[in-house]
Amino acid sequence: MTEPDAPLLEVRGLTKHFRTQRSIVQAVNDVSFTLDEGESLGLVGESGCGKSTTGQLLARLLDPTSGQVFYRGRDITRASRRQLVPVRSEIQMIFQDPYSSLNPRQTIRQIISMPMEVNGVLSPRGRRERVDELLELVGLRAEHANRFPFEFSGGQRQRVGIARALAVEPKLIIADEPVSALDVSVQAQVVNLMRRLRRELGIAFVFIAHDLAVVRNFSQRIAVMYLGSIVEIADRDSLYTDPRHPYTHALLSAVPDTDPNAAERRRGGRIRLTGDVPSPADPPSGCRFRTRCWKAQDRCATEVPKLTTSAVGHLTACHFPHVAPLDAGPIVEFRDGLDSPIGR
Repeated sequence: MTEPDAPLLEVRGLTKHFRTQRSIVQAVNDVSFTLDEGESLGLVGESGCGKSTTGQLLARLLDPTSGQVFYRGRDITRASRRQLVPVRSEIQMIFQDPYSSLNPRQTIRQIISMPMEVNGVLSPRGRRERVDELLELVGLRAEHANRFPFEFSGGQRQRVGIARALAVEPKLIIADEPVSALDVSVQAQVVNLMRRLRRELGIAFVFIAHDLAVVRNFSQRIAVMYLGSIVEIADRDSLYTDPRHPYTHALLSAVPDTDPNAAERRRGGRIRLTGDVPSPADPPSGCRFRTRCWKAQDRCATEVPKLTTSAVGHLTACHFPHVAPLDAGPIVEFRDGLDSPIGR
């Protein structure tokens, strides 16, 4: 039963381990956060840090090893397929690769209609009209409905993927690296489209990406992941102007800046992490980032840092967090209808 005051999504201690012949891979470890109605949460980190696995766990495409996922106050962690039927239509995904996520043997109309058919939404005529409306909504034309995916560019295919996700009027969309496979010139168009849909339709987003500039442009709050764990969560402005975790500092220092001198003043120069990312099959004891952290001390090797409040609305999992605020410069946004970034 839905609780009226509950957040749209609440994750508690979400963990996913994969068993191989030689070891157990700890892909996601003790992840916790909340998401409100209509809010956008960015999930960022290096490749292999567990972002996509987390997204699949939230959509119940994977079963967690432990932890809980609550949707509107209802625990859906161990819900059966039948129990998930009313939830499936409200939680949809946009996948990373628009070239492999669409069935090449189906027309665009069949692809977008499929979620409505599965969920018994509308009559055949109603579904046909709804497909035409969705294509218009995402910037395509109704006559595109009878074409096949190979007839479209990458950006157009991703628009089809967005239309498919919108077909059953979801309350939450999990976008798994939705623009990483697209040309830079097309990324802004797709991000603008999703921003407009979130604003006009009130849909909540979990936006998974490794591009900090794109995440900053789209998300209201940002969670930073490292080696399967969330190390910092804050609103967009706080994270970029006052990062607390050393790993977040390193990520921000690597963001390209059009003014190199300003970048040097703002972040104290590029932070170059030494060593490789440890294997999730054999993570370090204590803090998982300690083997690459310049602030690591003995305590970091023996005690796992908890995600605790270091400022209002700012959570950090670090024994020795930074406290000096940074000038992160103007937010770079993409003006609707244009490909070029416009500084605000």
